[in-house]
Amino acid sequence: MYPGVAGTRVYDRWMPIEQASRVLVRRALDRDAAAILRIYNAEVLTSTATLDLVPRTDEGQRAWMTAHSGAYPALVAEAAATVIGFSSLSPYRPRPGYSTAVEDSVYVAAEARGRGVGRLLLEGAIDAARAHGFHSVVGRISAEQTASIRLHEACGFTTVGVEREIGRKFGRFIDVAIVQLLL
Repeated sequence: MYPGVAGTRVYDRWMPIEQASRVLVRRALDRDAAAILRIYNAEVLTSTATLDLVPRTDEGQRAWMTAHSGAYPALVAEAAATVIGFSSLSPYRPRPGYSTAVEDSVYVAAEARGRGVGRLLLEGAIDAARAHGFHSVVGRISAEQTASIRLHEACGFTTVGVEREIGRKFGRFIDVAIVQLLL
């Protein structure tokens, strides 16, 4: 069984004293949609962690949940019965020749950052990619998101390129780093 795919994985991690000391990483369920939406939309509005410019709607979130319920799963990290982050796999490109590659995404709620939650979610996504037979995991990360780049490198990813000024958000151009892990 691959943790985070067919089952769940429980981790002992330090959390604030008022929270449980255990983090559960599991496949996302429909009941997690609102929490995932809250975490994601906070990044849409305040950061370059995503280059989306418009917050996702409830309808858009339902479609996203459906798209991430099969071979491209979404996982959540939960502490004290609260979703504190999520990761997902998406098709890398639509053409059939890219079918063995996936793109990962990892988002952690602001109040849970710096505690290893992102690493647990990324490791879960990597496990899921292996379980589904993918060969390559690619991350496309705003180059100014250095913590995310470091996280990926700590999990074995290599920076394979930078797309210069490929995105635009908050009135400025954004470079995007491309990181890759061969499974």
